[in-house]
Amino acid sequence: MSILVNKDTKVLVQGITGTEGQFHSEQMIKYGTNIVSGVTPKKGGTTTLGNIPVYDTVKEAKQETDANASIIFVPPRFAAGAIIEATKAEIELVVCISEGIPVRDMVKVKHELDNSKTRLIGPNCPGIITVDECKLGIMPGFICEKGNIGVISKSGTLTYEAIDQLVKNQMGQTTAIGIGGDPIIGTDMRDALELFENDPDTEGIVMIGEIGGQMENNAAQWAKDNVSKPIVGFIAGQTAPPGRRMGHAGAIISGGDETAEAKNRILSECNISVAKSVAEIGARMKEAITVKI
Repeated sequence: MSILVNKDTKVLVQGITGTEGQFHSEQMIKYGTNIVSGVTPKKGGTTTLGNIPVYDTVKEAKQETDANASIIFVPPRFAAGAIIEATKAEIELVVCISEGIPVRDMVKVKHELDNSKTRLIGPNCPGIITVDECKLGIMPGFICEKGNIGVISKSGTLTYEAIDQLVKNQMGQTTAIGIGGDPIIGTDMRDALELFENDPDTEGIVMIGEIGGQMENNAAQWAKDNVSKPIVGFIAGQTAPPGRRMGHAGAIISGGDETAEAKNRILSECNISVAKSVAEIGARMKEAITVKI
């Protein structure tokens, strides 16, 4: 089992003929991802990366290849339009890697998503990987090992660090999902926790957050009453001063319960094992799984 993607997922790549689209599509194919088509306006009728057909629109690509997931590699000024196009075509899962999409554009995207059949991952994220089956995004597949731990993270780099710590402690992953760190995203931590809770093969969950916003707090409070599996949490930005943005656009402290210290306290109150550093994540999860057993 896995969440969201597996070996049977049929993927289309929006922006497949661009430099990033070409490079990462090739890496995804090598990992085993089933890329069935690409979309680049005005390049319909051509092929790329061997024999992958390219279409002018997402709607046409879906009709011709039955794609049910899309990954977007387009410049930020076009990215919101690409998400909306995929949403209108009723693509089930859309992953947007693009960074720097204006907030006003994402407000329009959010409105479209709220009235659609589409789930969005991102933007400004590394994507999602179901180990040894499918990856949609830029995560390095070779660092992962098949196992029973789900990973949720706002940070791309910390996702990789958490996976490495799990592997060093002889624990593999079911699925790792980078949700993105922008102020407005699609799937949030609470959504991802619910997906992992409902996955019978996931026995523990790592949740990596950061300063700013209420997402981690809301997810923890929901998990307290709704998640039966052990969770290890880590909050990045422990030394960040109030009022200064750190890294992601959403990582800025504007309230008293948005600091790392406050979030760590709330996570602990919700029965989540809190790691003080990334280096503790693997050991804490191993301990939590052992206690659970």
